[in-house]
Amino acid sequence: MTSHLAGRPEVRVVGEGEKAAAAVTVVVTDAVTEETFATLRELNRGQSRLVLVPSTLDDGQLARAVECGVVGVVRRSEASTARLTQVIVGAAKGEGNMPGDLLGRLLEQMGRLQREVLHPHGLTLRGLTTREVDVLRLVADGLETREIASKLSYSERTVKNVLHELTTRLQLRNRAHAVAYALRHDLI
Repeated sequence: MTSHLAGRPEVRVVGEGEKAAAAVTVVVTDAVTEETFATLRELNRGQSRLVLVPSTLDDGQLARAVECGVVGVVRRSEASTARLTQVIVGAAKGEGNMPGDLLGRLLEQMGRLQREVLHPHGLTLRGLTTREVDVLRLVADGLETREIASKLSYSERTVKNVLHELTTRLQLRNRAHAVAYALRHDLI
């Protein structure tokens, strides 16, 4: 892999001593194992974006790889120099890239997670309930507790409870901190 990439002008292959400064780290493996996931988790602690080049990858392994910070996947059988370079350059720019069938399966998994796990508990993929999102949006608009309660047909106590539970769960100090957190993390 190194010899194929070393000749590409858009990619600079770094040595062992420079790997902490790498923008993208490529992990090549025949079998995706627990050791592979441990390696991915360890590499994800750095600033590098991760590209995985496995021989095979099932749905569970794909989801776990994404959880470990993988932003690009290239099957070994499809890992031509040009394709791998394209995925590495894209990852360096913050783009995700994987074969269409894997992306489709990943999106199916996310939809199933939303329908079967999160939605029954009133949660969204963002980690907030729809009630919390509604209340936070109105707090961000400058409404007081009484106005939020009236607008959402909740009691004032319910609005206070929603905000208290949210700030406690996310370890936030107050309403302003909750709104700032939600805005910074694109939750509202």
